[in-house]
Amino acid sequence: MRTGTRGLAALGVSVVCAITVLAVPGTAFADPGPSPARTAVPSPSATAAAPATDGELEAVRARLDRLYREAAVATDEYNAAEEKAEKQSAELVALAKKIVDGQRELDELRERAGAAARAQYRGGGLPDEARLMLSEDPGEFLDGTGRVLQGQRATKGLLARLARTQQDLKTYAADASAQWQKLEANREAKATAQRRTEKRIAAAKKLESALEKEEKERLARLERQAAQEAQTAWLDSGILDKVAGRATEQGAKAVAYATAQIGKPYVWGAEGPESFDCSGLTSGAWAAAGRTVPRTSQEQWRRLPHVGTGEMRPGDLIIYFEDASHVGMYVGDGRIVHAPRPGRTVTLAGAGTMPILGVVRPDA
Repeated sequence: MRTGTRGLAALGVSVVCAITVLAVPGTAFADPGPSPARTAVPSPSATAAAPATDGELEAVRARLDRLYREAAVATDEYNAAEEKAEKQSAELVALAKKIVDGQRELDELRERAGAAARAQYRGGGLPDEARLMLSEDPGEFLDGTGRVLQGQRATKGLLARLARTQQDLKTYAADASAQWQKLEANREAKATAQRRTEKRIAAAKKLESALEKEEKERLARLERQAAQEAQTAWLDSGILDKVAGRATEQGAKAVAYATAQIGKPYVWGAEGPESFDCSGLTSGAWAAAGRTVPRTSQEQWRRLPHVGTGEMRPGDLIIYFEDASHVGMYVGDGRIVHAPRPGRTVTLAGAGTMPILGVVRPDA
């Protein structure tokens, strides 16, 4: 029995050690195989004498948008898995401590039980009740009877604590095992999301690198033109005629933090202070304002209170695309501050330059 329960203490120590390994940021893994075939996009640099047409560059732009959005979705999955793993690691550490403390208590209880058994042995094995019954002094008998009853209650209590502590240790061990399996599953989910993100970003960079300098400049102009057209259409809808809300004190702090990061690079999975991804910027800004919000754009959309677009105020978060794969912070005058994508920096942009899914309010 002692060997088995001491094994629980060893489990507690090994759990603490193993968590250190699992807490290390995910390592890149080799891509397991080719991705499903996609429709080929014409390579503008394939023939030096034939620069890409605007239509071909539009196809490139659409492909880049798709790759970076897929990378954003995978980044959200990575961030969510990382957040869960951190929470599970903390829970596992707490369980390991309970196992170690429970084993220590069990050892102390066993020592007390052993001392009681040794005391009875030294008394010749005659129960206290029998020795008191042989006493000729009634006062001593009555006094002793009280002590016996107290001793019996104490012994029962000691045995009950022993049984309860043993059961607790079994429960802690089972919980630790379950948490360990969850942690392993989230570690694998995190690694898978990391591989997907890196693959999409690498494909996008390869596509961009195939362009000549003049073609890259034209592509940038096409991107700016598309963004301006989308923003103009959004503003022409009269949306700003309805938007008149002022930032709360916390909202103003969040906006101040987010805009202070302008110019810092986008890095997927980053939440500051030197680099950010889109939800890392918004969650970090609200944390600086004293309010905790979910780490990913999808969880921000799912868990934060929704408000109408016409009711938004500075500090609110605008969630983009049907899959809630991007987020920016509304700063007023029809603009957002956001971390756009790899290769870009935190910047101001028109709030209507991307398809809006809805608006959420961290300080509702």
